[in-house]
Amino acid sequence: MSKTQDTLKKYQSFMMPTYTPSIVLSSGKGVTVRDAEGLALYDFTSGIGVLNVGHCHPKVVKAIQDQAASLTHASNLFANEPATLLAEKLVELSGLGGKAFFCNSGAEANEAAIKLARKWGSANGGRYGIVTMRNGFHGRTLATVAATGQAWCQEGYDPLPYGFSYADFNDLESVKAAVDDKTVAIMLEAVQGEGGVTPATQEFMEGVRALCDEKNLLMICDEVQSGMGRTGDWFAWQGYGVKPDLFTLAKSLAGGLPMGALVSNAKFADVFTPSSHASTFGGNPIAAAAALATISVIEEEHLLDNAKKVGALLKEALQGFVDKYDKLLEVRGKGLMLGLVVDGDPAEIVDALKAQGVLALTARGNVVRFLPPLVLKEGTLDEACEMIDDALDCMFGE
Repeated sequence: MSKTQDTLKKYQSFMMPTYTPSIVLSSGKGVTVRDAEGLALYDFTSGIGVLNVGHCHPKVVKAIQDQAASLTHASNLFANEPATLLAEKLVELSGLGGKAFFCNSGAEANEAAIKLARKWGSANGGRYGIVTMRNGFHGRTLATVAATGQAWCQEGYDPLPYGFSYADFNDLESVKAAVDDKTVAIMLEAVQGEGGVTPATQEFMEGVRALCDEKNLLMICDEVQSGMGRTGDWFAWQGYGVKPDLFTLAKSLAGGLPMGALVSNAKFADVFTPSSHASTFGGNPIAAAAALATISVIEEEHLLDNAKKVGALLKEALQGFVDKYDKLLEVRGKGLMLGLVVDGDPAEIVDALKAQGVLALTARGNVVRFLPPLVLKEGTLDEACEMIDDALDCMFGE
């Protein structure tokens, strides 16, 4: 029995079947991973948008090692320097002038945003309702499942927390219709990731901001997948020139370690008070040190510019495949967050890509999702695109 077969057999025996993996990864470096048998593959998933600076970046590895040797955990009963410096840096990068709260995941970050909005709303007219977008995705806790406007992830979990209503993405009139006198916030992704890699329009983002100002609502941007440079800006909302009141981060924040964050503007920075919200592991010094190193790598290696430049090249290559194959319908997305819309089952294309040596993802519906690390270089992209072309030719070529 191979290492892969042995590990997958144990996985099926001892791990709850929330996922059905077919590959066992053993190592990674940059854009490349190796399976249990040593086969190299290009990782265009980034661990579902986590490894923006690539696998095992030496600066991130060193930061983790150094911090682990001095302080592994502090709890929030005590301050620690890495978390404090990280909060300062995120506030600086956002330009919102507020404060940060740290937790462990994107779902927790979105839970914190929901709780903050409701806490503020309870003191401002007893408001609690939050409008979210259909085909959005905000997490797997009960509240964030309720916030996610997709029936597939809510099935079987009734009764869900109430207070959420849904509007159509990129349809401002639909959002306006969903707002009532109990609404306290509008929550959205500037680029819907899991829901299909669909960017917001400029008019929609500006319209939501104006509506929030008019109705005294919080505008909350979920940057869990699109943040930390993925779209070519630190946070995808920055590409629209529109500032939210709150935004959330996770996935790529700490370079591969679990970490989430809620960042506010100045107006909402002190809504949470002592004991009103908490996270035992939030602001973990090792994760915070890794996040500081990740930010430093993005700055020093000019990865925001690279995401735009190489992302444009990947988008051009994918568009070429759309022009070549009738079963491929459209390319959409921003930076290195791209979706290939297909006529058929995207999982079949993902399997064909894997067979050629490129790992990709599906997104809800009929979309193949590409989230390569921001360290992707043009030469590696060229090689990967040849593999993608081979996979598509095997499926759709004459």
